[in-house]
Amino acid sequence: MRVLLVEDTEDVASAIVSSFARHGHAVDHASTCATATGFLAVQPYDLLIIDVNLPDGSGIDILRSIRCEKLATPVLMLTARIDIEDRIGALDLGADDYLTKPFDLRELEARARALIRRRADETAGTIEFGDLSFDAAGRALRISGVPVTLARREFSLLEVLLLNRGRVMPKERLFEKLFGFSDEDVGMNAIELYVARLRRKIEGSRVSIRTLRGVGYQIALDEE
Repeated sequence: MRVLLVEDTEDVASAIVSSFARHGHAVDHASTCATATGFLAVQPYDLLIIDVNLPDGSGIDILRSIRCEKLATPVLMLTARIDIEDRIGALDLGADDYLTKPFDLRELEARARALIRRRADETAGTIEFGDLSFDAAGRALRISGVPVTLARREFSLLEVLLLNRGRVMPKERLFEKLFGFSDEDVGMNAIELYVARLRRKIEGSRVSIRTLRGVGYQIALDEE
């Protein structure tokens, strides 16, 4: 997934970016409201993680702005405040969740996964599709009960395809979800490479990744 992190505390931001990147997610980091606004103007995101206190304003202003523009992107607010009124205010403005600092990175990741599942209408942490069993939290894939090892980008690609099963995903959209602005040295043909690798990993299952030339990719069940 593609995440925008708006956080001005460098060590906190670095820890979050590293943690999400280890799991194959693309994270763009903004340390100010102005930078975040610029990113949002040119890039759609699967999740926004926004600190309340920023050097040039409040993360609440970013939240208010995107909700006024009718953007339904899930928003998780980070705050050092413990005032219940602040939390209620953020939720009433359209925040989907919040965490109070300090927090455990594992909890942040779990809440992020829950918000993404909610948006994709997934209620369970494990996706069963054909003979594939995909556990996002456990970073595990099984085919007919047999564990399959995936590299982090392969895992992220499979996650995107499974969350969008039934839909055709354009190559450009997949690229946006797997790579951030910091991956400027990566070309669009990287998607073809990861699709090819993932196909080899799930070969022999009842699931395949179809190429619709000029349109994109779709994960589908093979016909009996």
